[in-house]
Amino acid sequence: MSKEATSRIKINKLLEEAGWRFFDDENGPANIVLENNVKISKTKFDSLGNDFEKTTSGYIDFLLLDIKSFPLAVLEAKKEEKNPLDGKEQARRYAQSCNARYIILSNGNLHYLWDLERGNPNLITSFPAQESLQKHKSFSPNPAKLIDELIEPDYIAITQKPDYNTDPRWLNENQKEQFIKDNNLKYLRPYQIKAVQAIQNSVHNGNSRFLFEMATGTGKTLVAAAIAKLFLRTNNASRVLFLVDRIELEDQAWKSFVRYLKNDFSTVIYKQNRSNWKNAEIVVTTIQSLLVDNKFKRLFSPVDFDLVISDEAHRTIGGNSRAVFEYFIGYKLGLTATPKNYLKKLDPAKISRKDPRELERRILLDTYKTFGCESGDPTFRYSLIKGVKDGYLINPIVADARTEITTQLLSDEGYSVLVETDDGKEAKELFFQRDFERKFFSNKTNLIFCKTFIENALKDPLTGETGKTIIFCVSQNHAAKITQILNLLAEKHFPRKYNSDFAVQITSRIKNAQDYTINFSNNNLNGHTNYNSELDAYKSGKTRVCVTVGMMTTGYDCEDILNLCLMRPIFSPTDFIQIKGRGTRTYDFSYKRRSSFGEMVEINIPKERFKLFDFFANCEYFEEKFNYDEILKLPPETAGTHEPYPEPPPPIKEYENLNLDPLKSMEETPIGFKGMKIDRMYFDNFADTVRQQDEVQEYIDIGDFIAAEDFIRNEIFNKPEEFYNLEKLRKAVQVDRRLSLREIIELIFGFIKRFKSKDELLDDEFDKFISIHKPESSDILPIKNFLKAYITDSKVRDIIEKRQFARFATHPISDDFRSLGTKWRKIIPEYVKDYVPLNSFMS
Repeated sequence: MSKEATSRIKINKLLEEAGWRFFDDENGPANIVLENNVKISKTKFDSLGNDFEKTTSGYIDFLLLDIKSFPLAVLEAKKEEKNPLDGKEQARRYAQSCNARYIILSNGNLHYLWDLERGNPNLITSFPAQESLQKHKSFSPNPAKLIDELIEPDYIAITQKPDYNTDPRWLNENQKEQFIKDNNLKYLRPYQIKAVQAIQNSVHNGNSRFLFEMATGTGKTLVAAAIAKLFLRTNNASRVLFLVDRIELEDQAWKSFVRYLKNDFSTVIYKQNRSNWKNAEIVVTTIQSLLVDNKFKRLFSPVDFDLVISDEAHRTIGGNSRAVFEYFIGYKLGLTATPKNYLKKLDPAKISRKDPRELERRILLDTYKTFGCESGDPTFRYSLIKGVKDGYLINPIVADARTEITTQLLSDEGYSVLVETDDGKEAKELFFQRDFERKFFSNKTNLIFCKTFIENALKDPLTGETGKTIIFCVSQNHAAKITQILNLLAEKHFPRKYNSDFAVQITSRIKNAQDYTINFSNNNLNGHTNYNSELDAYKSGKTRVCVTVGMMTTGYDCEDILNLCLMRPIFSPTDFIQIKGRGTRTYDFSYKRRSSFGEMVEINIPKERFKLFDFFANCEYFEEKFNYDEILKLPPETAGTHEPYPEPPPPIKEYENLNLDPLKSMEETPIGFKGMKIDRMYFDNFADTVRQQDEVQEYIDIGDFIAAEDFIRNEIFNKPEEFYNLEKLRKAVQVDRRLSLREIIELIFGFIKRFKSKDELLDDEFDKFISIHKPESSDILPIKNFLKAYITDSKVRDIIEKRQFARFATHPISDDFRSLGTKWRKIIPEYVKDYVPLNSFMS
């Protein structure tokens, strides 16, 4: 088939996938007209084949019509080997002659959408739908209005309560502060105003991408709300997309936008408003929900959002997630708390590719490049140091309570430690970073951790009890152990004060865990404290410690946190910064009491520091030679007679040994092409088993696929009777590649309709790659062929890794390799290593 025909067939398919119609059908009249009104019957349309490209008047182009059958867009098609932009001026003349505002330029592999009223063509990976273009047509941005908008401290407050400054309580200095609290009015701080103004200056300079580097606790969501208002109010955006990377942040962001902007703009969470999200100006969603089966291409058109804000940008645009971010045209804003120079002291030549710091270093570099900040200078920066200096943030007291094992040892060479066996005995085992998440120390070590924390934690300045604390554990089972030990210790040290409410496990397998995090922040988890009877009206929670793994690391606001405990090694620089940021917010511990004269007296004690317990030298790992504020000597493993340890909790078995009979006989029976009936039923039985597990359904409901996978591996896989495992499931559904457990869960619960073949997955990876790296048209075909070969052929990967390029002489990919420039020969392997799960493409 000619390249012209191949290109046109691809374009036809893309048009139909976007809902455009060549012929009248039940969905409506045809809305595609061929150039010069060439009319062809459907029979001829289906049978044109190689000759489809040509008519007596030349190559056929497309005119796309609006709902009233007026010209809406011109589609200029080129051969596969030609750059779509070659037809730019020809398409412009044609569009102007028929009064069409939009132009699509395509060669079947590479596509551009050009809004003639907004500047240059934008790379797209799917065609816009008629409805989206129709709505977008009424959108007429005016950057001058955005640049000239006046940003005052009350920019948000005036939306919350337009008449606030005429209210009598506002005008009364004695009542103003309470008036602000009662109405929850938000005023922009000086640095937040500067952040919004930085956007205005950047737009003035012709930029459409912006990056904010702001420390945790500095109000990035409030700034995002001010920027959303700026774009919406000045008609430089008709709709805003806010991307988050965790499901708990989705609800939190929605609540914030509603609190700040509900009087002017509507905000929805996409998954709760699938049928009417287009009625809202702000749409909040997790990046993961859009990535499943490339759902974002089916749900949205490239023009549906004029401003995309990426919260924790290094996460929401990292790897394949970036394909979602790049899919939409228009303005892009990234928010991050992780500064690019955070890892500047690390020498990339000296750290292993397996080291997470190296991966995050590269992701951060990609993040800055994505937002046009290759120099390392973001659009706006407000650091932790600056926040502390200005009085908006506080620094920790870092307590080194180090064990013999450290994050550095785990990262570099592994470490031998004592672990518990199923029969309660101890044995030595070598731990590495990759398996540390699934296994942990003996109960003696956990007792030492808990005792050290209890005896050294910062106290609540009013009651004198243990200050509110978050403890980060290595796994859910570890969190359960730590919680139980802490409650036993609390009963010994603080008799009859807590009744097992001192510490609460908050992990994804705990029902209503998300509500617990909210109640802990609001100081009513398990009721209010009764530790000091003289302060019976003091509003602080009875539960003092939340024990978690990862639920409370990002975006969780609890200003009165006084202690953070790292009872786990941290390997991700981003996670380390986020965890540390849980304690940096300022807070006033306050209490009202009646004086001897009958007057109400308010006591305020500011939070000046918080304590960060570091049991694994995490600070030293990330910040090289770290000077700890406090050195804590861990108690011995055997307790003294004066203060015995409480009875340790029983060990939690994480593995089961299966005692099978020895092999007695073996028979071989060849199976036909369709397989056995039991094989075909195998997957259906497994799916039914999974659906019957309430725990799995709860995890799916909150979007915690990792917890669902862990449950299935521990509770369903390799159990007697069925002995379910991934390989048997793959064979049962007869897929030509390996399946991940995540994919299987997605199919069982309806997130995808079928398993994609290896070729379909390869096409998806190619689309993601070009949306991120935007190659020239002339490079498209060799990149496509080489990318697919590198993913599927271990010989190609071996040649590149060993730089034995002469071996390509006899390899089918040799011509494509020679056609690639040095740039792509480097980028493609790095991209695949970092972002493509090769296991999915193995047979």
